[in-house]
Amino acid sequence: MPIYEYRCAGCRRKVTVLTLRISEHVSPACEHCGSRDLSRLMSRFAMVRSEDDRMDDLGNDAGDLDESDPKSVARWMRKMGKELGDDAGGDFDEMVDELEAGGDDDGAPGAEDDD
Repeated sequence: MPIYEYRCAGCRRKVTVLTLRISEHVSPACEHCGSRDLSRLMSRFAMVRSEDDRMDDLGNDAGDLDESDPKSVARWMRKMGKELGDDAGGDFDEMVDELEAGGDDDGAPGAEDDD
């Protein structure tokens, strides 16, 4: 199913139109202000890849990973999360943010102070 995007000349907002088939003629109107003065935008597209291909790419990208550098590990973890397309939840995001920040005072991410 094609999805077309337009920019409204009246309110400057983006409008998305879903059609059932490419041959279907659409006469889009802005869902925000009702204007029909729309200009077509270039939309992003997705390329379908198998899970095996995605996992292979993740393995190949690990060559840039410096396991002793928390920031490098955090960048790789973010990339892995995006590539897998799953929402790992807030705990995952907090852990990666902490890694990017360099961990706690002793340098270990998530370490608790025992003082």
